[in-house]
Amino acid sequence: MKGLKSPRVRYLVLDVLKPHAPPLPEFAAYLAELRGVTKVDVSLVEMDERTESLRVVLHGVEIDFEELKAHMERQGAVIHSVDQVIVEKD
Repeated sequence: MKGLKSPRVRYLVLDVLKPHAPPLPEFAAYLAELRGVTKVDVSLVEMDERTESLRVVLHGVEIDFEELKAHMERQGAVIHSVDQVIVEKD
């Protein structure tokens, strides 16, 4: 149908595992660099000797999940699960 836009990911809640470095403020700012992301909320859930388990909440106008996954992997972070997603269409 002409003129209709495809659904866009606007909100994601992720369970993420990352090494201790970079620190949380740097990691959150790094995620905010992604095209389409407007707000990032990162909370520490658990920490062990080598890693941190995080709850990452992303808000945006159009979040590209594959781009997000690759972006996180460059920092050594891995998405364990997608716990919530909101998709909207214009």
